[in-house]
Amino acid sequence: MSSRPPHILPTRCLVATTLLLCAGCNSTTYVLQVDAISPTGKVAEQTEKPQSFRVRTHNRNLAEDSLRNNEVSNYIKTALSGKGLYEAPSAESADLIIDIDYGMETPRMKYQAVAKPIVVIVASQPRPQPEISPISKNRSFGSISGSSVMPIGKIVGWEEEAEPVVVYEKYLKVSARQNRESVEGRPAPEVWSVNVSAEDPSNELRKYLPILASATADYIGANTRQEKEVTVRENDDTVKFIRKGL
Repeated sequence: MSSRPPHILPTRCLVATTLLLCAGCNSTTYVLQVDAISPTGKVAEQTEKPQSFRVRTHNRNLAEDSLRNNEVSNYIKTALSGKGLYEAPSAESADLIIDIDYGMETPRMKYQAVAKPIVVIVASQPRPQPEISPISKNRSFGSISGSSVMPIGKIVGWEEEAEPVVVYEKYLKVSARQNRESVEGRPAPEVWSVNVSAEDPSNELRKYLPILASATADYIGANTRQEKEVTVRENDDTVKFIRKGL
């Protein structure tokens, strides 16, 4: 008698490329893209006193006095304070003008790798049957369709396939310029800039803003030379510092 080939059931298991769950620690890890530029590799030129700053919104579509803008501005001020900078009492007296821009791009479709376990049915067992009480014996509930056995599977390997998914890019852009008048219509030179973004299926911008700001704090005055991938855990000390605020 010829043996029957094992029945294979493909079961989907989505692997997110930009949002990972940290097993056993109840903390989410975010994968971000960071692009930091600093011509001198310093936060600001050396002076006899700490550098002061004023934060302003660079995006005209964002109201300067809105609650969301005040929230993001506070995140950035906290990040700058961690680098030894302080907020000036007025825009005229500030050494640096900090421009911020943040938001979420239009959702788009992309393909990401999906890991699919290959499950082989190795055995089967009877399905558990519900107990019938004396009261229910005289009642008719209709017939129950389906197999009376339950298959038992074993994962024997994995395979990948591309699957379409809708993603949202959340971004935060922060740049610093010397606070001086423009020359011949040209703005003051940029001292440093940090662009941080996260692209995944989540459209919760507010949830991501302190995460993006924490990555900004780590790269103020740095020069990554090119966009680089970094990971930030939700319970990192820097994230807690940013959320706490000044």
